[in-house]
Amino acid sequence: MTHPSAELAEFAAQLVYEDIPDNVLRRTEDLMLDCLASTLAGSSARAVQAIAQFADTMGPTSGPSENMVTRRSTSPLFAAMVNAAAAHMVEQDDVHNGSVFHPAAVVFPPAIATAQALGRSGKDLLVACVAGYEVGIRVGEFLGRSHYKVFHTTGTAGTLAAAVAVGRLLNLNNQQMLHALGSAGTQAAGLWEFLRDAADSKQLHTAKAAANGLTAAYLAHDGFTGARRILEGAQGMGAGMSQDADPAKLTDRLGARWTVLETSFKFHASCRHTHPAADALLDIVQINDLSIDDIASVVAHVHQGAIDVLGPVTNPTSVHQSKFSMGTVLGLIAQQRRAGLPEFDAGLDDPVIAAFRSRVSMELDDEVNSAYPRQWIGKVTVQTRDGRRLTARVDEPKGDPGNTLSRAEIEDKALRLGTYRNAASKEESQALIRKVWDLANLQMVGRFVA
Repeated sequence: MTHPSAELAEFAAQLVYEDIPDNVLRRTEDLMLDCLASTLAGSSARAVQAIAQFADTMGPTSGPSENMVTRRSTSPLFAAMVNAAAAHMVEQDDVHNGSVFHPAAVVFPPAIATAQALGRSGKDLLVACVAGYEVGIRVGEFLGRSHYKVFHTTGTAGTLAAAVAVGRLLNLNNQQMLHALGSAGTQAAGLWEFLRDAADSKQLHTAKAAANGLTAAYLAHDGFTGARRILEGAQGMGAGMSQDADPAKLTDRLGARWTVLETSFKFHASCRHTHPAADALLDIVQINDLSIDDIASVVAHVHQGAIDVLGPVTNPTSVHQSKFSMGTVLGLIAQQRRAGLPEFDAGLDDPVIAAFRSRVSMELDDEVNSAYPRQWIGKVTVQTRDGRRLTARVDEPKGDPGNTLSRAEIEDKALRLGTYRNAASKEESQALIRKVWDLANLQMVGRFVA
């Protein structure tokens, strides 16, 4: 008998290059470059370095797969773990609105590590990554809004996305892929509590999702079995991790609706929940030529998910935690008209930004909340010191599919990320761009950074 988990497994196992529309393949390349550049940008962070040190201690110091953080080679498992931690560090990796899920950080690292180990082609890698996106996003949609209130979907749905991407490169058959999903789902984890403590757990979420998904796929290849209904079963992920799980979303238009095309790029270097309000405030300060001192108060009209994730962060104590502070993000927009990596580095200890945070509040907005997560609307109300009340609304934040980045903008972002804190030279970053654009012509994936 067929059931949603089995249908997902069959889709992933049977997907071939010729099945995938050209625009989906090209968008996958765009998203891969965005992810690899984010990986370089995050490579020097303390939390990422700690995971890299763990990999050096526990894993081989040479192997077929590329560790982009240390620039050495290692096993697929530890390459996937370290690179996935780095990819999610600077909050510049992609997001799928409807599932509230960051696919890139948990799909590309394990898929690339496996493709390098197995000598797979660029086309093989693209197929695997599309499969990971299509399954992982649908799992996130299935788990619903109640799941995201407590669980970090990138850690949970991401484990299954990683398993599918690796499983496709291993040429798992339908049943093996179903077992890989079962073993991935039983390992899926990631809780939001870390935000209250400025803890490093977010990097562990992506590192373990990538590594655990890879483990599940390799085990399935060797005959290891997993639960056949890990998603919709009576004691599966939906039952244990959600109050509004919808199994119909698992198979929604498989092979016809390509969720890769629905995935957004992140323009600001912060939690995606801050972006709609940031874009709306940017419109106000640019149109009215306001400085940060001109603003008496800002109200961000938001959905409940933004309050759940951003609400606990009132006085950020690290740069990473400040990216989950609505007041910090809007302060940078008001002060610098930009919230990029250098702005966050400088803004943490800036007394002007700290004072501005107290002038920012979030309010639940019925319209915004009803549209979420299908649509992330940005609405702000600004009170100026000279008595004006200014409002702005953004229906599609910069980077969303309807307001997306061009390839030129993606290249510009990749160069800025790749050279951040001297992670790579300009020449290395340019070579990375050329390689990704030529991926479909490569007979073997090979290394991405010299």
